[in-house]
Parts: sequence; C-alpha cells; structure tokens
Amino acid sequence: MPPLRRSDVPRPFLKWAGGKTQLLPQFESLYPPAGQVRRYIEPFAGSAAVFFQVRRLLRPAETVLADGNAELINVYKAVQRNVSKVIRILSEHRKLHSKEHYYLTRSRRPRDLTSAGRAARFIYLNKTCFNGLYRVNSGGGFNVPMGRYKDPPILDADNLRNVARSLKGVDLRVAHFHETLDYARAGDFIYFDPPYHPVSETSRFTSYTRDSFGESDQEELAEVFAALSRRGCLVMLSNSDCPFVRSLYREFAIHTVQARRSINSRADRRGRIPEVVVLDYERGGGHEQNRLAVQPARLKDLRQDAGVSCEERYRDR
Repeated sequence: MPPLRRSDVPRPFLKWAGGKTQLLPQFESLYPPAGQVRRYIEPFAGSAAVFFQVRRLLRPAETVLADGNAELINVYKAVQRNVSKVIRILSEHRKLHSKEHYYLTRSRRPRDLTSAGRAARFIYLNKTCFNGLYRVNSGGGFNVPMGRYKDPPILDADNLRNVARSLKGVDLRVAHFHETLDYARAGDFIYFDPPYHPVSETSRFTSYTRDSFGESDQEELAEVFAALSRRGCLVMLSNSDCPFVRSLYREFAIHTVQARRSINSRADRRGRIPEVVVLDYERGGGHEQNRLAVQPARLKDLRQDAGVSCEERYRDR
C-alpha cells in the first residue's frame, strides 16, 4: 500500500477533552512493531487520534473502536456508512449558524433524527459549543452553552471523506471498557485512554456520559488491564502522573510523556505537564507473559503505600 499524501491523511474532526493529537510524536516510539499487530482495539474512542496514527503506521488488519458514549459511536458509524449525507446536513448547519440556531439544534432530541442527522448535530454542537466540551445532564441531554467563536470550523468535507475511508471495515461498538475482556485475544494491541484521574480539585470533570469516572472505575480498569496482559495482549494506557495511578500499574513499565497545558488562570501552572503511559510489553516486541498483575485485594494497600494524593503532589507545582 503506497503512503498517503499529506492531504489524504485523516485527522480527528472532533474537539475532545484529553485528545491525544499533541502527544502522537511521543507515542510513535511506544507502539509495538508494525508487523506484530494484526488487530487494534481502542475501548475509549474519543477523538480517535491514536486510531488514525496506528491505522497509518501499524496497518492492523482488523480494528475495534468502542466507547460508552452512544452518540459518539453513532457519529463514527454515520461517517463510515453515509459520509455524503453527514456533509450535506452539516453544510446546512454551517449556513444557519447563529445563537438561535445553536440552541434550537441543542434542544432537539437525537432520537428524533436520522443517524446522519444525529451525527451532523453532534459535530455542529462540538464545533460551536464552549471549549468543545461534551457534557450531559441527568436526563442525557447535551447542556453545554454556545462558545464565542468568530468563524468556527464547522465543516471540513475533505477530511470527513478521508476519515470515512479510514473507518472502512472498522468494527464500531457502544461498550463499557470491561467488555473488552469478552472479545480480546492474545496478540491484540489495545490502547486505553480513560478519563484521567484528577490531579487537582479543579480538574475533576470526568463525565462524558451520564456516569462519572471515579476512583473505583480506575481500579476496575487496572484489573482489566492486568487480565488482558495475562491473556497475552499488548496493552498500552494513558493517565495522569500521580501516585494513585502509578500504584495501580506498579507491576508494569511506566513511561512519561510531556503534554502541553496552556489554559489555566495561574501563569505558574501553564506549560508542560507529565502524563504516564503504561505498557505491558517491551518496545522491542517481547511480551512478558509472567509479569504479575495487581490483584484486587492489594489495590487499597497500594493506594495507602503511595502515601500522598494526586492533589497533594501537584499543589506545590
């Protein structure tokens, strides 16, 4: 397969909290060798930045993209199956864009729209809402106010067509991350990008569906990671760099990457911040089958062993 021209390389088309586009150059050296990956699985699809890079560099024969957010997965399915219709509806949103149109579109119930209409609504709101946040109320209704943008990039038709080509043959699922255990096989490359464990009280926004992602979810995810490792999968995970996270994955290889954090009210808290990338394999391709996983009964003890919370670690940074 010839390499794609730069103009044909698909890019994430959604703004997503915690999106990995900026970290992709640092991730390249952490992936398994291209010839070793037949199937790629991403249980927290988000903006799919890592998927687009893995698809291009590792070229897995099979891919599974999953997420607990049904509206997000519908976007990918609609772009995959009927990108022309999504582009056509999104073009109408672009023509009608105004404060009145934003709130009218936000008030419409997704279940009253076609799949393509739901996808176009999602993309339009994502491109024009405040900071690209995805937040829903207790009833599942999107409730983020309109952002203040002079000319929001509502539609990039060429990129959506590139994305549709990249999604061809991809298995798209609405699923909880725990369900990965139901279908993952030895040799699969699996990348987890969960809502990060908060490093401060002001970073506790962890809800992209109606359910928040708390400490118990982080613990369950660590157990799933360990179980997949024992099965013989190649597992990679991103999270915040703090003692709680490091304690959960202390049996595995922990690497550090530097992320940009430019939005903060305090100047001394802008700039780069470390994040961890956990691997259950050596970059050279060897998989350590006998590496021990963190057992559920030890999780509480490991948290206590850390001796300091994420908030305490970052309070003086």
